[in-house]
Amino acid sequence: MVAAVSAAAPAGAHAVPSAPDASQRPAWLPAFIPAFDGLRGVAILAVVLYHCMPRLQGTFLEKFIAWGWSGVSLFFVLSGFLITGIILDSSTAPRFYSNFFARRFLRIWPVYWMLLFLYYFFFPLLFSGYRWMFHEIAVAPWLFLLLFVQNLWPVALPGAIGPTWSLAIEQQFYLLWTPIARRVPPRWLLPAAAIMLATSPLVRLFWGNRFTPTNTITHLDGLAVGSLIAIALRVLPWPIGAWKWIARAALAVGAAGVFLMLHYGSAFTDTLLAIGFGGMLLAALLGQAAPRPTFYCRALTFRPLLFVGKISYGLYVTHILVFSVLGGYVDKPLDHFGIPGNLAIVGIRLAASISFAALMWVRFEKPILGLKRYFSFH
Repeated sequence: MVAAVSAAAPAGAHAVPSAPDASQRPAWLPAFIPAFDGLRGVAILAVVLYHCMPRLQGTFLEKFIAWGWSGVSLFFVLSGFLITGIILDSSTAPRFYSNFFARRFLRIWPVYWMLLFLYYFFFPLLFSGYRWMFHEIAVAPWLFLLLFVQNLWPVALPGAIGPTWSLAIEQQFYLLWTPIARRVPPRWLLPAAAIMLATSPLVRLFWGNRFTPTNTITHLDGLAVGSLIAIALRVLPWPIGAWKWIARAALAVGAAGVFLMLHYGSAFTDTLLAIGFGGMLLAALLGQAAPRPTFYCRALTFRPLLFVGKISYGLYVTHILVFSVLGGYVDKPLDHFGIPGNLAIVGIRLAASISFAALMWVRFEKPILGLKRYFSFH
């Protein structure tokens, strides 16, 4: 789902400044953070398994998989951190806006268009003929889909297109936050991001029934937490030891979110979870910056997990489509075998969706992302 963006610092990056209006990448912050691909791998596996939850009912996995929806929040935290960091580190680069949005376009739009093509054109024509294809094209909410606003109105999206609500939030975040983060003095960005963080739980608490469940204003928590961390690292001259305590505190807050969800439920649960994910992100940063990577970072850089994280965007966008195509060939024949049949279906879904995303990464995404070299900030 979330764009896999480089965290590399621009040439000339220095240590954390003392001036409150300055914004400089701290010297200890790694230029490349492999553990982030591991976090993406965790997030996408959680989401994919969550969409298999009906098949996991009655197994010991059910109580864990029920939390899989929160993987989207982890994606948002990573995206907020990386995008805000890119903006702050590259704000003075020539042709900033054209390069920034060209790179975002190359990351998000081609796979998104591929999904729309497969769902509305290719598979209807392949399985049902051209008449059904024209029917699917005619009833599709094209205006909402092309403008990335399908999350703002109660549009009935097919299951395979459902994950695009979070892509719409990302696009809206890029458009609105980029000029703010580039032009507002960094010391004022901290309260701006804090206000963004406070907005979503308050809206959910007092006006939640006035908005769609996927409305951007109710899902800013993760983006705000990631942005706060990116800004704070660049404007606050705190030692690494202080950030370790902040990471621990954030993880404790996330545990409180889990407790609320299990026992009470709250408009603030998503916010607490996002803060917990921020602690996971900080722990990955600090572990990567250590002389010897921590056990946590070594676990996140397990090769299969890194691979799944690398293909996570394509996997997020297309996995429900793959499930739908498999349905008639796999689900019905195995339905009669109870839990073993359901586990087999989940295994086949995982294998097929990961294989499709891997093929798409090699043959489609990676060559397109190679065009980013023409829109460098350096």
